[in-house]
Amino acid sequence: MSESDAASPAHGGATIAIYSVKGGVGKTTFAANLAWCSAVSAARRTLLWDLDAAGGSAFLYGLEPHAARFAQDVFARERPAARLIQATQFEGLDILPADESIRALDAQLARIGKRRRLAKLTAELSAGYARIILDCPPVMNELSAQVVRAADLVIVPLPPSPLSTRAFELVVREIAGNTRQHPPILPVLSMLDMRRTLHRRAHEGNPSWPVVPYASAVEQCAVHRQPVGAFAPQSAAAQSFARLWDAIEKKLALRC
Repeated sequence: MSESDAASPAHGGATIAIYSVKGGVGKTTFAANLAWCSAVSAARRTLLWDLDAAGGSAFLYGLEPHAARFAQDVFARERPAARLIQATQFEGLDILPADESIRALDAQLARIGKRRRLAKLTAELSAGYARIILDCPPVMNELSAQVVRAADLVIVPLPPSPLSTRAFELVVREIAGNTRQHPPILPVLSMLDMRRTLHRRAHEGNPSWPVVPYASAVEQCAVHRQPVGAFAPQSAAAQSFARLWDAIEKKLALRC
């Protein structure tokens, strides 16, 4: 199978990228919690693939990467992804953790010249997973371009500010510039605090966008090293992630 063929959405599962051009918007928290919704609430076998060298996704599940720096070897075909995948405490949810080698991945991808390497890898992994969640690095480079080519849906967490719409338009332009037919893009207002005037205005300006509220339960994910649905299932934050996952599934159902 060619890398062009592997990029087709005809494979059995779906790849969902959590993408942002800046840090501090809750990207990794989104990835970790949405992976839990997929595996536990929706009962879909799910892989959370951490492509951010910070390694936050694995940390939020109480896991650590292997001591050796092997993460980028998956892209060079020097090591099968299956050797690095770790099971979580939740049935049906596995993680492919990042490590420091990911920092050199952009240069590696440019060197090997395979523009759809990530798309081919996710297509192969979809044989064992119904959903693959990509926790993407907060940069615009060759890796982020490959993420767009691999994804069936892109989730964009955005800070609730008057510039939210403009920030989203910037992301859309960047994504559109990396592929002739980009996947659907779903903006989400992250850390929304309706007590704050600017946050309310951002929500009023984009009333159709899903929201994840600012909540102490979300911050506690790093303390418990679990998704919010596992330790605070009745919280507003857990319910907001559940609603967001429902919106994601509806978007995926519209694929041709």
